[in-house]
Amino acid sequence: MRVLVTGGAGFIGSTLVDALVARGDEILVVDDLSSGKRENLPAGVELAELDIRDADALAALADRFRPDAVHHLAAQIDVRTSMADPLHDASVNVLGTLSVLRAAQASGAGAVVVCSTGGAIYGDGAPLPTTESEPADPESPYGLSKLAAERYTRFFVRAHGLPALVLRFANVYGPRQHPSGGAGVVSLFCDRARTGGRPTVFGDGGQTRDFLFVGDIARAALASADRLAAGELAGEVFNVGTGTESTITELAATIGRVAGLDPAVFTPEFEPARPGELRRSCLDPSRGIAALGLPQPTALADGLAATWAWHTSRG
Repeated sequence: MRVLVTGGAGFIGSTLVDALVARGDEILVVDDLSSGKRENLPAGVELAELDIRDADALAALADRFRPDAVHHLAAQIDVRTSMADPLHDASVNVLGTLSVLRAAQASGAGAVVVCSTGGAIYGDGAPLPTTESEPADPESPYGLSKLAAERYTRFFVRAHGLPALVLRFANVYGPRQHPSGGAGVVSLFCDRARTGGRPTVFGDGGQTRDFLFVGDIARAALASADRLAAGELAGEVFNVGTGTESTITELAATIGRVAGLDPAVFTPEFEPARPGELRRSCLDPSRGIAALGLPQPTALADGLAATWAWHTSRG
């Protein structure tokens, strides 16, 4: 297959690219390298350094490449950034997604997988683990922009017959997630453990997240594209998570154990909670597992071991 991956030089996107390379696909990565890195990509993978908001350039690129499948991962992912600059957040996540959808439609793509967020769309107060039937109730501009991107995706399915679906991710972690910018808490805690620091917890540490290993996303994305190409599941929305809550203080303790640190030393430092962050979040992945034929999600201990190994390999 010929596969176009937006955001393919990021830690999630490059993990998907690795899986596509392993099965012999021809890949075009579109990434502006604002957070992605060239070195994340395997040798021989074509990279177009392009902002997805450049709609005409993206359309021309897709017309030249003629992808069989499009995986859309490029996004503004930081809740804090969305709170401070909602205009920028919406321009990337809404207008950028529209550019991708338009380019995919015009180029005749047979499968379009749009990556979204779970917790930020459902909001606080949703029953846990949260199913896809729960009403959307975003509490940050980030959640709002991702919800708008989802709705535009479903519009393209209905109005234009675009074979597309949406995957809502839990809190993703894994190798190549650098502890800078809008990095996830797992990457930040691993970096503190590696450098001899203490983990910083914003809030009281009792807030929960559903920690999803990045390899599970690659499997879900590949399965989604295959089912769409077979003429199935267009317009669907699936959670991709583990169905298990972990508190932030529990996460810090687990990373300390994986790193072999003295629990009396690797203790959190607490800072005030940040605006826009959810208190609890956990996704029910059972519907997607059944529909896409996915294996059970990676256990947190196993995923953290692989992530810690990557952090220690950085020297």
